[in-house]
Amino acid sequence: MGLSTTERKLRIRRRIRKVSFGTEARPRLSIFRSNKEIYAQLIDDNKGVTLAAASSRDKDVEAKGTKSEVATNVGKAIAEKALKLGVEAVAFDRGGNLYHGRVKSLAEGAREAGLKF
Repeated sequence: MGLSTTERKLRIRRRIRKVSFGTEARPRLSIFRSNKEIYAQLIDDNKGVTLAAASSRDKDVEAKGTKSEVATNVGKAIAEKALKLGVEAVAFDRGGNLYHGRVKSLAEGAREAGLKF
């Protein structure tokens, strides 16, 4: 019998975190996706500090349209906050989710707004 969905996701998350590490110059862009919302954080792992965060629950993010469209808006919002901090490149941490759907939309939105990863 195969792994359950949560076990598979946890295994992928651990594998990604072995190699994905954020510094002050190149923080880790961490994604959390629930059934309803999507969240993104820029994390400096050296200091253990969150530099910036954006989510679909924020007032400045337009939360109308499909979930993928909202994820694109969250990606643009986190990229704008990163550029204000002087961050141009990030290490992408998809948090065990497949690079598909809302996670892909968020990444493409961040790339459109100027982040490099």
